Amino acid sequence: MTSSQDLGHAIEASHRALDEIARGDPSAFFELYSRRDDVTIANPFGPPGRGRAQVEEAGRRAASNYRDGRAIGFENFATFEGGELAYTLEIERFEAKVGDSEVPGSVALRVTSIYRREGEAWKLVHRHADPITSPRAAESVTGGSLSGRLRAEPAR
Repeated sequence: MTSSQDLGHAIEASHRALDEIARGDPSAFFELYSRRDDVTIANPFGPPGRGRAQVEEAGRRAASNYRDGRAIGFENFATFEGGELAYTLEIERFEAKVGDSEVPGSVALRVTSIYRREGEAWKLVHRHADPITSPRAAESVTGGSLSGRLRAEPAR
């Protein structure tokens, strides 16, 4: 099996793990991650985390927001493999009951995953997911009017 085929299997495993996360179970996701201390995660439900314990905490927190769901599809924008590192940029689409909702909703996340070759396997070392999948106004990065926020903050 070539390295690219191995990476393909790791990517497929991440897609299957998303299906489980949509049901509220992050355990398959944790199996994808390296056990080394330099792993990182950033998702829509909290600040970035570093290290295995923070990755698992953030993964459990994220998965706890979903239930009764399923993965729908994956739109790959880029895949790169170079020696010991590889990455993907994808839009992940799934449906699930989110939060307190009793009605399934559609979810789309922009996801960057970075993999590292460890022995014979590709392991996830970083995952960043956010809900930005379409163009946004510049003001969206401030959470409101930039001019109003600047006036309200004291001078330093």
